[in-house]
Amino acid sequence: MKKIFSYDIVRGVIGQLIGTPIGFGLVAGIQALLGRPLNAEPAYVVGAVFGVLGFLIGLGAFSDWYHMVLGEEVHEPEEIQDPPGARRYWGLSFDHKVIGVQYGILSMVLLALGGTFALIFRTELAASGRQFLSFQLFNSLVGLHGMVLIASILMGIAAISNYVIPLLIGARDMAFPRLNALSFWVAVPASLVLVSSLALGGFETGWTGYAPLSIRGPMGIQLFFVGVWFVGWSSILGALNLIATIVRMRTPGMAMFNMPILAWSVLATSIMALTATQLIGLAFQMTLFERLLGMSFFDPAGGGNPILYQHLFWFYSHPAVYIFVLPGLGVISELLPVFVRKPLFGYRWIAMSSLGIALVGFLVWAHHMFAAGMEEYLRVPFMYSTLLVAVPTGVKFFSWTATMWQGKMRLQTPMYFLLGAISVFLVGGITGPMAGTVSTDLHITDSYYIVGHFHATMFGGYIFPVFAAIYYWFPKITGRRMSEKLGKWHFWLLYIGFMVTSFGQMRIGLLGMRRRIADYDAALGFDLPHMIITIAGYMVAVAVLLFFINLYHGARAGEPAKGNLWESRSPEWLAPSPMPVHNYDTPVVVVGEPYDYGLEGSKYVEVNQPVAPAAQAAD
Repeated sequence: MKKIFSYDIVRGVIGQLIGTPIGFGLVAGIQALLGRPLNAEPAYVVGAVFGVLGFLIGLGAFSDWYHMVLGEEVHEPEEIQDPPGARRYWGLSFDHKVIGVQYGILSMVLLALGGTFALIFRTELAASGRQFLSFQLFNSLVGLHGMVLIASILMGIAAISNYVIPLLIGARDMAFPRLNALSFWVAVPASLVLVSSLALGGFETGWTGYAPLSIRGPMGIQLFFVGVWFVGWSSILGALNLIATIVRMRTPGMAMFNMPILAWSVLATSIMALTATQLIGLAFQMTLFERLLGMSFFDPAGGGNPILYQHLFWFYSHPAVYIFVLPGLGVISELLPVFVRKPLFGYRWIAMSSLGIALVGFLVWAHHMFAAGMEEYLRVPFMYSTLLVAVPTGVKFFSWTATMWQGKMRLQTPMYFLLGAISVFLVGGITGPMAGTVSTDLHITDSYYIVGHFHATMFGGYIFPVFAAIYYWFPKITGRRMSEKLGKWHFWLLYIGFMVTSFGQMRIGLLGMRRRIADYDAALGFDLPHMIITIAGYMVAVAVLLFFINLYHGARAGEPAKGNLWESRSPEWLAPSPMPVHNYDTPVVVVGEPYDYGLEGSKYVEVNQPVAPAAQAAD
């Protein structure tokens, strides 16, 4: 028993279990002292907040800062040794590599959970007529599927950024190691609060939480708001840390225009996350207060304006699409030259296109509101700004095409996923202008066409690139390789299953199938398409299950990874695998350009430490 309590995460969960009833009891006690009957909703909300704080206190996330306030001496983060073995990943660590893996574990758990929600309601839709889900539970699962997977994507982006960025820029760690740990661990109890909304009746609004429906819905919407609010804090704190790390901690000789392109993508993403996340937090917080305190921000019955909610929500949530995909597009640009053995075409244009997407991304939010009753004179400017974002995105496609042209392509598992990412994201891009043009959007809004288009954007911009990144950097994390055979099975099942799903959704959407509905008329003829989409969805699930099997087998018994496995120019592959605790024993010195593959005698960095001989990668 003592050994179990030595794990930080166990003490954190106990802290949350203690903090939640304390917060609930505090509100209930105040109501009793005032002579009022118990109003459970504010008690549950305060209990959820106290639960998150209790988790962080039990974990010890505030301990060092507490001792600093008292004037006591604390150890520097680099002086603290983590427990050996896998135990280091279940507790508080200040090592960016450990935190990156922790983010990755949480992301995968949320991915599996959100995908399971999708399979449940997708099975309900496989045939017309109500099968086994109530309308209320169906709506809650749809909403949680969306928001849980959004949280999973944010955690996945943080995983790649935390683990890889300091290695790429030659840093020993992140700029603020303690803040880095806090930004991860606040997301753990927040995720528990988000999922626990099911226990309080769920919610009917979908992942958007639209008012005024959210003001009148079940109590579960409040825990939905609280959970997302804390996940937003995790994103903001992580973004601040990454900006400081990239701007201030690059190794000597690494100017902005010869740092890895993934660092540019993460920098643009972090600027967006830092400046836009407050808006969704504000929208959710205002709705929460409207329910608890009777304020009237969005309810028309009290003089509120529901369109205001949509402005606040989408001012974050459309830039969030680029927050989700920019790191994935950065992964494509980062890894593509490695596997085609050619320089990255148009490096500076690619770097600037990431900042261009970030800038224009703030000017497109209202295209989600063309059918919401917004002023007509605002539609045309937002239509043009929405179409304008295709320009910097097109720059990336032209660069990838030119980079692959006449390259010596190595078709290993990461390259499969890179090619899949480019083709699937192209589908998302080509199908997007219909949603950004007023005349067509009015017809397809809230249809399954939007569902198919959005998922193509997310899979092409995040899912396929993140799998490529995992297969590529897994040997650096563990010192072992994942199976190439299982990896290719994983790719083909995922690619075929997703394409059938996405094109099927877009087709029935154009024929009139609405999204977020639990039933449809058999006379519409949608039974067969929905059955095909459901089977393809299960194919995607099998592909992800194969990935988890490959991940586990690779970590336990994978082929040892020695030397510069992919013959990369990046500095992390010039160090041993797994990576040493403090990354580089001596400073990395930049002496050339990052992507001059195929140019004889060209060198990007020098690392003055022994390097194991290169190992030939298997096909």
